[in-house]
Amino acid sequence: MKQKQDLRLLVEKMANMPWKEYPGHFGGALSKELAGPTTTGSSRVDFRISRYAPMAYVQEHVHKVQEQVYYVLEGEGILTLDDKKQLMRPHDYVYVPPGIRHSFTNNGTDGLVFLVVTTPADDEEEMR
Repeated sequence: MKQKQDLRLLVEKMANMPWKEYPGHFGGALSKELAGPTTTGSSRVDFRISRYAPMAYVQEHVHKVQEQVYYVLEGEGILTLDDKKQLMRPHDYVYVPPGIRHSFTNNGTDGLVFLVVTTPADDEEEMR
């Protein structure tokens, strides 16, 4: 069993958080962890803002226990859910339960900016 981390209150400016290209993300698919394991110590939530350059994408993947919500702020992209393609534009959102294969690609000419909420933060550990 993992040791419980200390939770930290966080009040922060998004500009202070670093952009990262996480594993499985390509072509300028960048994200900032706003609240999650490394910023707050939370194992229950991972909250990110992502910006994908044109043609950037996250490869198709599936989560064992994690649930995700994507909320598009700017741009447009193709979200693939179990081989079904869905055009996503500003103010569109989706809930992705565990077990659904998915990928997201910026097929537009501008940046695709969206929020991602994932729970639990680790796909190997059930929430208690």
